[in-house]
Amino acid sequence: MEQSAQQARQLDHLASAPSPGPSPFAAFGMPGLGGPPPAAVPEPRPILELEGEEYEDELDALSDWVDDFLLPVYGAEVTTAAPWCLQWQEHDDVVAWLHALWLAYQQHKDAESGLSGLFVWHRDFLTHAVAAIRAPGGPLSACMTSPDRPAHRLLPGPPPSARTEKANTAESEAPGPGKPGEPAS
Repeated sequence: MEQSAQQARQLDHLASAPSPGPSPFAAFGMPGLGGPPPAAVPEPRPILELEGEEYEDELDALSDWVDDFLLPVYGAEVTTAAPWCLQWQEHDDVVAWLHALWLAYQQHKDAESGLSGLFVWHRDFLTHAVAAIRAPGGPLSACMTSPDRPAHRLLPGPPPSARTEKANTAESEAPGPGKPGEPAS
């Protein structure tokens, strides 16, 4: 009887949940196996949503990447079919395109992207972004089309929509505090 009771206790012990002790896999740093939780990846923000020093720091880092990597490797010749601007940082749309391209580059050069990561970046991001930025009718079309004639000109954008204009007109015509025709408190 004693041996049967001992076996029952042993079976109960083996069938119970393991004690919450350190995982044998913790030493390998594997999340979910007792290792540390993965570090939170900062959420990238579009550069045009940044302000002040945060914008300037991001633009400096982007400029380094464009000047030290992108242009020497993918810059190609400046022509009327592929204009460029030495003051590209003043073209908000170009800054936005290049920043998105840079973020995609950082993601696709990471080892987690696998061996084809950079091919995907070339195929899906680089080719399209460069074609849009340097198109003959693109955002830099009024700038340098020949290295011998540096030029820079910001093209005007379209005017605000009629709806926005109507709202702005209504706001400016609405009596506000201290305007004539309104009782003073």
